[in-house]
Amino acid sequence: MSEPTIYHITPVPKPRQTRSDKWKKRPRVLRYRQFADEVRDACIKIHLSGTRITFKMPMPESWSQKKKSESDGQPHMSKPDIDNLLKALLDAAFLDDSCVWNITATKVWSRTPGIKVENAGAGKEAT
Repeated sequence: MSEPTIYHITPVPKPRQTRSDKWKKRPRVLRYRQFADEVRDACIKIHLSGTRITFKMPMPESWSQKKKSESDGQPHMSKPDIDNLLKALLDAAFLDDSCVWNITATKVWSRTPGIKVENAGAGKEAT
C-alpha cells in the first residue's frame, strides 16, 4: 500500500435522481453535485484494484465532547449506506467506473470529516 491520502471533503451519498432534477433544485441533489465537483477538483486518484477507502463521517453537533471522544474512529453503522457513499465517489472520480473491479470501503465516525484513500502500490489508475 502506498502512503494514504486524506481529502478534506465531507462524504455525501448518491441520491436517487429523476429527470426533473435537471431543473429542480432539490437540496440533496445540489449537495451531491457540489460533492462531485469537489472530488473532481481534488483529482482523487483511485486504482482499478487494491484501493482501500475510508469515509470519515462527521459527528452531530449535538453530541457531547465525551461522546465525540469515545466515538472518534469507531464504526459508523447508521445512514447513509456505504454503497451509496462509494457510488457517489466513484461516479464523481470516473467517467465510467465499470473498470474498477476490486475495492475495500469502510466508514467511521470522525471529528474531521473526509475521505482517506490508500492505493495499492502496483495498481493501475483509470483515466
